[in-house]
Amino acid sequence: MRLMIAGGGGFRVPLVYRALRSGAFAGLATELVLYDVDPGRLSAVAAVLASMPSPSAGEGDRPPSIRTTTSLPDALRGTDMVFAAIRPGGTAGRVADERVAQDLGLLGQETTGAGGISYALRTIPRMLELARHMRELCPEAWLINFTNPAGMVTEAVLPVLGPKAIGICDSAGGLVHRAAHAVGIPLRDGRLDGVGYYGLNHLGWLYRLESGGDDLLPGLLSDPAALHTFEEGRLFPQPFLAELGALPNEYLYYYYRLDSAAAAMRAMPQTRGESIHAQQAELYPRLSAAGTRAYRLWDAARRSREEGYLAEARTQGEQRDEEDLAGGGYERVALAVMRAVAGASGDTQLILNTRNTMPATGAAPPKPAIPGLPADAVVEVPCTVTADGAVPLPQSPPGGKQLGLMRRVKEVEQLTVGAATHGDRAAALDAFARHPLVDSPELAGALLEGYERAFPSLKELWR
Repeated sequence: MRLMIAGGGGFRVPLVYRALRSGAFAGLATELVLYDVDPGRLSAVAAVLASMPSPSAGEGDRPPSIRTTTSLPDALRGTDMVFAAIRPGGTAGRVADERVAQDLGLLGQETTGAGGISYALRTIPRMLELARHMRELCPEAWLINFTNPAGMVTEAVLPVLGPKAIGICDSAGGLVHRAAHAVGIPLRDGRLDGVGYYGLNHLGWLYRLESGGDDLLPGLLSDPAALHTFEEGRLFPQPFLAELGALPNEYLYYYYRLDSAAAAMRAMPQTRGESIHAQQAELYPRLSAAGTRAYRLWDAARRSREEGYLAEARTQGEQRDEEDLAGGGYERVALAVMRAVAGASGDTQLILNTRNTMPATGAAPPKPAIPGLPADAVVEVPCTVTADGAVPLPQSPPGGKQLGLMRRVKEVEQLTVGAATHGDRAAALDAFARHPLVDSPELAGALLEGYERAFPSLKELWR
């Protein structure tokens, strides 16, 4: 398989390469093409890959060949699989996504709320360009999308690529595995038997966790000590979780505990985006010249970055679990999808971003996997993945409050996709105004004007 990474100079690319060298995914890709618009970042990542230590004895070492390019047509020709993880505007763009919202007294987060809408508005046009080039230059290739906001981006490119576009995120799968570990269920790799999960990207709930026909989730939700053993269980008060009857995705912290999250962010000396931007601005030039030390420099920076993740949700001195600091997760989801659609494994079950449409049976029309949401909407849901693509598995009807929040955020997402796809400024303004973390036409106008100042290309999009 020839695998192309769009955003090949990205900070997390070494995790993909490391997973391709040994273990379950060794040999899956024979050639790795790294494409990026920034040759300096490509050079830095190539230095990290070249200095990566060999796997431990007995693990084998089957690294794919590596090629870097700044030419998108060159990168796509002959490609079997495209993994997209691009960030138009770089980390400086993330700083503006967060800062414009925070300066207006709103949540400043890169994928949730106002910042996520801004991120999508400048990212979707670039991803549509990639999808159209794929349709022309490698029409049989699959797009595995990790570009954020993953749900909106996947929804935008589906009309171009159809079912060959699949969105991934490691957040939902990580929640399932951590909850299963807390109750002592050994989940088989690539299986989600007995797992119930519904939502949108960065907005979902684990509502069932069965073993031997028994749902163990209610017991977990009533056990403060067990909840305290993993990150999502510590984010919310135990009585709240027991009443909710589900475990929320970590990003729902920004909805359920908005005031404390926003206050904690305002109290920090830097936004998360400013911290990462400063780190990478200093790190990347050093990587290119570090020789055999490049991998160690990168890995130390990666660990520091992981330590700061969701810091606003932790009390002073509270550290992330060592397993979470080890890094990885999203690359295993991506490579498991690639292996399944390439026909190199049997049926694989993963939580993915895909259309909310189950296959039709007989003369009956197709049904939504998540009842109450449009069948053509992209949702995040357990899927069976084969060489034919991802098929969502049926889920129970969501509770009224969960469904109401999903419907409202999905409306915002579809307005945002329409604004970015068709250059519709009114739709963008409406998206900001209707988002539950904004909920104000006046603030919506101030947000859009602020983002237009930060990103002049937005005004070009409206033209």
